[in-house]
Amino acid sequence: MGDVHVPDGFIDAPVSVATGAVAVAGVAVALRGARRELDDRTAPLAGLTAAFVFAAQMLNFPVASGTSGHLLGGTLAAILVGPYTGVLCVSVVLLMQALLFADGGLTALGTNVTTMALVTVAVGYGLFRLLLRVLPKTRASVSVSAFAAAVVSVPAAALAFTAVYAVGGTADVSIGKVAAAMIGVHVLIGIGEALITAVTVSSVLAVRPDLVYGARGLLKPLELRTGAGQGADGRAEPSRA
Repeated sequence: MGDVHVPDGFIDAPVSVATGAVAVAGVAVALRGARRELDDRTAPLAGLTAAFVFAAQMLNFPVASGTSGHLLGGTLAAILVGPYTGVLCVSVVLLMQALLFADGGLTALGTNVTTMALVTVAVGYGLFRLLLRVLPKTRASVSVSAFAAAVVSVPAAALAFTAVYAVGGTADVSIGKVAAAMIGVHVLIGIGEALITAVTVSSVLAVRPDLVYGARGLLKPLELRTGAGQGADGRAEPSRA
């Protein structure tokens, strides 16, 4: 097991309905919250973020013992465009993957949204903000916080899936084996996700720090400063009587 995507029939109907209800409620809350996060400047970035997560989830990277993993994207999306919009970005990606590529079943969509969107965003963004409260207000701190948050969010999603499987799993596999396989592998997957998240956030911070939702109010924008009596080109201006 190297993927949190749940296929059809892997979780029984009652639990699938329950996680579906959780997912619907979570997305409904996210829709309302996203209105406060999005504006004419950030809406295009939300679309780009969703497209990036979609593309990144299609690329698997080897982990260990023949397993592979891919970006979940919840923490990255939340830091870039806000937690509510981040939930929507990942949820849309999961829906498109289920419809177009059968990556995760439609009957399991609620479970996938709950574990891969709601849990990763809640855990990842929550830890990210917590770390920023205690670290210096620098770009390096934002990148370090993004890395740590992403590392933790991936095994958190695996742990959430394990809990769902413990209640409604239909496969003939013990919960102990599922937990060991999922959580152990996803700790390693989390490191890969963290590197991608930190590099992406750092890249956006370098060129447009104002577009990183999670860093708003923390970093001062770069300013062109000129000395007294100097023009914008740094040359002394002639005195005027």
